[in-house]
Amino acid sequence: MRSVWRGAISFGLVTIGVRLYTATEEHDFRFHQVHREDGGRIRYKRVCQVCGEEVAYADIAKGYELDDGRVVVLDTEDFDKLPINTDHAIDVLEFVPVDEVDPIYFQKSYYLEPDKAATRPYVLLRTALERSGQLAVVKITIRQRETLAMLRARDDVLVMHTMLWPDEVRKPDFEFLGGEVEVRPQELKMASSLVDSMAGSFDPADFTDDYTEAMQKVIEAKAEGAELPERPEAEESGEVIDLMTALERSVEQAKSARGGKSAGRKPAAKKAPAAKGSAGAERKAPAKKKAKPA
Repeated sequence: MRSVWRGAISFGLVTIGVRLYTATEEHDFRFHQVHREDGGRIRYKRVCQVCGEEVAYADIAKGYELDDGRVVVLDTEDFDKLPINTDHAIDVLEFVPVDEVDPIYFQKSYYLEPDKAATRPYVLLRTALERSGQLAVVKITIRQRETLAMLRARDDVLVMHTMLWPDEVRKPDFEFLGGEVEVRPQELKMASSLVDSMAGSFDPADFTDDYTEAMQKVIEAKAEGAELPERPEAEESGEVIDLMTALERSVEQAKSARGGKSAGRKPAAKKAPAAKGSAGAERKAPAKKKAKPA
């Protein structure tokens, strides 16, 4: 991996030198726009709307259009003069419980690697976060853009999640939110039973990326001139059933799929019986009570 940022965590009077690495990568297919006739790539020219001339990349600046139509042109020097702290620092502002942070604010994830001289304070902060069950609220400037972020401990490393600001999260504005929707007790009871019958422990490795696998098959078939795989036909059900009946049948299907057990969690592994003489294998005999003096 290649680091994308280098700086230091400012934790009180403690400074922890770190490098930032992108923690995730998307395995999506990257398609190019091509000419259908000969497969040639489609290229786009940078043309000015005013003079109609093609513009070299070195002559391109950033512009912001005001409400009155005027365009404010900003160059690199203007961004360098932004009145914000652009030091390479991750400033810890406070520590908060994990369950107080809504995941909707999380944006992008990064791994933090300590500098050789900062390994000890790095491990100290990581261990403190693990034991406290809290997240560190921090501020960081990346590419001249200040952002809020969270630090947490994961698999022996510190992970930083950049976050959206509150005004960047849209509020849901749906018509049904203004009315009252009746939920019958028996429906809620059956829905809870369905949740319980499908409950389990989350393991990302249990799920597969069906889209990627299917797209790979299509690309390979096209490349070899073979017949394309067919999409499986969806089962159509002309029967119209009410909500309660749908819930009852869903519970039956879930229980059947999981061997008839109401809870879908994997059974805990049974411990092998301890051999005699091993630690904790034999119980101590209860201590005899002392006789009361006459």
